[in-house]
Amino acid sequence: MTDLVILNGKVLTFNGPDAEALAIKGGLITAVGTNAEIRAIAGSAQVFDAQGNTVLPGFIDSHVHLFQGAAELEYLDLTGITGLDALTQAIRSYAAQRPDDVLLYAYAASYHAMGDRPLTRHDLDAVLPDRPFACLAPDGHTAWANTSALELAGILKGREVDEGSEIVMGPDGTATGELREAAAMAPVMKFTPLGGRDMEGSLTGADPVPAPTPAQRAIDKAVLEQGLKHCASFGITGLHNMDGNLYQLELLSELEAEGKLLCRTEVPLHLKHTDPLERLEEAAYMRRTYASSHLWSARVKMFIDGVIENRTAFMLQPYPGTDDCGAPLFAEAHFNEACIRADAMGLQISVHACGDAGVRRTLDAFEAARRANGARDSRHRIEHIETISADDIPRFRELGVIASMQPLHAPHTCPEAIPELEPLLHGHQIPTAFPSRTLRESGAKVIFSTDWPVVPVDVMPTIQGAVSRQPLPGSWQEQSHSLRDALAAYTCDGAWAEFNEHRKGKLRAGMMADVVVMDRDLAAQRADQLSLARAALTICGGQITFEV
Repeated sequence: MTDLVILNGKVLTFNGPDAEALAIKGGLITAVGTNAEIRAIAGSAQVFDAQGNTVLPGFIDSHVHLFQGAAELEYLDLTGITGLDALTQAIRSYAAQRPDDVLLYAYAASYHAMGDRPLTRHDLDAVLPDRPFACLAPDGHTAWANTSALELAGILKGREVDEGSEIVMGPDGTATGELREAAAMAPVMKFTPLGGRDMEGSLTGADPVPAPTPAQRAIDKAVLEQGLKHCASFGITGLHNMDGNLYQLELLSELEAEGKLLCRTEVPLHLKHTDPLERLEEAAYMRRTYASSHLWSARVKMFIDGVIENRTAFMLQPYPGTDDCGAPLFAEAHFNEACIRADAMGLQISVHACGDAGVRRTLDAFEAARRANGARDSRHRIEHIETISADDIPRFRELGVIASMQPLHAPHTCPEAIPELEPLLHGHQIPTAFPSRTLRESGAKVIFSTDWPVVPVDVMPTIQGAVSRQPLPGSWQEQSHSLRDALAAYTCDGAWAEFNEHRKGKLRAGMMADVVVMDRDLAAQRADQLSLARAALTICGGQITFEV
């Protein structure tokens, strides 16, 4: 007997010819074919009429911060809010709704919230003078805090922080309010409504200290459950988490046992530049302990640099008008040895690298691992790649390195952002900036994602960003993709990146029944209208995880 059939669809199989319908039983796809063929085996199965709309493998978001994104669903979103008056109205209204928060916390605050000058604690004091307040930049690499928050955290007069982070100080010897990178933000973030646990995996990479109480665990688990429901509502059936620790794995494992892990989730070990390399044994333990089809760990995540906007991305030459190249987080020998050891253990490696020097340093380390351990199908990854030397583009294909890209990070999708970014780049860096199509055309495997909560986890705005063509000024190069390529980068290519191409990412008999039915025929939509599409039905492992 068949459990569920989907009829009358535009079925994108990514496995040869497309189809009209498919059948599911016991968590697997049992048949894909014409409406007549599937009706013939339907029996008493539940029937879903796709009404001529697109049916495709469940979306895999290959770069998310699940806990942080889920937590921020409850916080103040400052997207698009600029200027003192608008900030004041939004933040004071939010403060009135949350009288008991020790630290009022918001996210997606613009680097240009005050126009041409940086946001300062004095600005935030004018907005909210009597309560601690902090807000996070969209990229998660900078925060701003008012005087009350800096005093609460004990950093108004500065503090020594890890290399690569900075509490920006003013000429009067007090903090300006700008906090760059994880170690500078952590003293303030521990006062968020979740006690900083919402960013624990990304800030420290280790389990929360002190260990959460049973009540806190219950809250954190509920946050994750809500985040998974949110992801499923957009047709997502797979997540590659980019921060992680044993604590998150334990909570997700409990949800899996309760049938509430609505998206298959991979959680890495986050190895910080301040960690001893012996911590890689924790990655081995995580791999042994968590290895189900819904929850697994077989990857190490590292950061080699920061981001361009706050000049912490590692560049081959100084930022224009400065003598500052940004600094790598790892010393070269330490980083190479980390990659060599992780590769020797058979672990996949993914590295955040935005600057052209950061990308080169990472490729060099992957190449060093190949020389030390021999060539293997490692599928190591570089995340973001916001600038790259033209000389390094062919190395992705040569070394088998995956380019993990986020189309909505690129100014190609929002040309009005180009004047803000262009002064941070030299002219020769612009033609190869955010080079997703350039890398694809070079033969590299390219996968897409959101970096949620940097941008919303909704898949379709990212697809639109990848497909839609925008007029670009100067030497900025077109980086748009075909619709089929963009969808592949979110489905079958994502499955390949996690070594699961034999089980998911395509619609054919015997594959996992991870399927999304959209509310329209995507191929019939204008490129600039794709973001309006929504999931009508999400199926993960044969179970309906979302239905309109």
